[in-house]
Amino acid sequence: MNTLFWIIVAGLVLLALALIVPPLLRKTPLPDDDHRQRNIKIARQRLAELRQQLQDGVLDQVQFDEQYAELQLMLNDDLQASEAGKAPERQGRWIIPILLVLLPMLSLLLYVSLGDINALSKVELQQTQVKAAENMAGMMGKLQQRLQQQPDDVEGWIMLGRSYGFLQQYQDAADAFARADKLKPDDVEIMLQYANNLAMARGGSMKGEPEQLIARVIEKAPDNANALWLAGMAMAEAGDFAKAKQYWQKLLQLLPPDAEGLSQVQQMLAAVDQELEKQRSAGPAIEIKVKVTIDPALKANLQPQDAVFIYAQAVNGPKMPLAIVRKQASDLPTEVVLNDQMAMQGSSRLGEQQQLRIVARVSKSGQAMTQPGDLLGSVELAQPFAGATANVLINQEVK
Repeated sequence: MNTLFWIIVAGLVLLALALIVPPLLRKTPLPDDDHRQRNIKIARQRLAELRQQLQDGVLDQVQFDEQYAELQLMLNDDLQASEAGKAPERQGRWIIPILLVLLPMLSLLLYVSLGDINALSKVELQQTQVKAAENMAGMMGKLQQRLQQQPDDVEGWIMLGRSYGFLQQYQDAADAFARADKLKPDDVEIMLQYANNLAMARGGSMKGEPEQLIARVIEKAPDNANALWLAGMAMAEAGDFAKAKQYWQKLLQLLPPDAEGLSQVQQMLAAVDQELEKQRSAGPAIEIKVKVTIDPALKANLQPQDAVFIYAQAVNGPKMPLAIVRKQASDLPTEVVLNDQMAMQGSSRLGEQQQLRIVARVSKSGQAMTQPGDLLGSVELAQPFAGATANVLINQEVK
């Protein structure tokens, strides 16, 4: 395609030169020499007439001299105009060599500055991609019809899932691989594809089912590179950087020196080391046991499905929960443990605070923000938090 582009450019430049140069080479027509001779002859006849009129007395000497001078002036103007006609014969030819050099150079320079040399290739690529997507859509339609008739076709579901993944329709891809996983359980590649597309459909989050799928893969294929990568991502997302480092270090040992993703694994390991250093500098991890009970007088206001949020927040500072657990009213009374792995903010740790408020709140609406009608209880703790137990009694109603 680039060769064709340059052929077109050269043709257009030659066309431009063909339009400009020939007129400059063409000679400007000179005044007809016969016309010049005719003017001289007319002037002579007129002079003869003036002399005859002077001899016959029609003109006196003064009048003759005036008309004679006028005749000379007119003839001189005609002769000068005739000579001036020779000048255009070569006028403008000096610019031809300059045009032959500058026009192509300026055209190329202007295009390189403002244009896109690969524009035709990009258009062709876009057309190819559109055509490929259309062809794939047609194939997927036929494949879906076949799967309706043959729902136990594992390879068909795998092919459909990959097609949806290519089109970035991740939830549909995950659904297709879920069907394949049911038909062929414990297949490593199916579980990997299922977990990856499910995570992509959830904005890249590995929490929940994707993490469980990867754990199944690691159990069956502990040296699978893709599984180790995704397992490290899941652990890093959960805040378990030590476990993430274990997975990625093992992956690093398995990758060949020229592997494409080697540098990315090294970068992720460096990021994990930084997080671990932050944790070490912040001191040991803190776990706080929390026992939650409710005032018997408020039990009548509870529904079994009401949400119960149990969380820790800084007494002095932002009120964003530093660690949080969600339960239901049917679980009360209950005991939970709050630690840094439950953090809402990855950069904040329980041990960094001097005082903590442990809150238990029953939310009628199920929303994280406090609403009128919610039931509330809290208690404050001071350092040291290690080994501390918070007894929280829910005994207030938010007005």
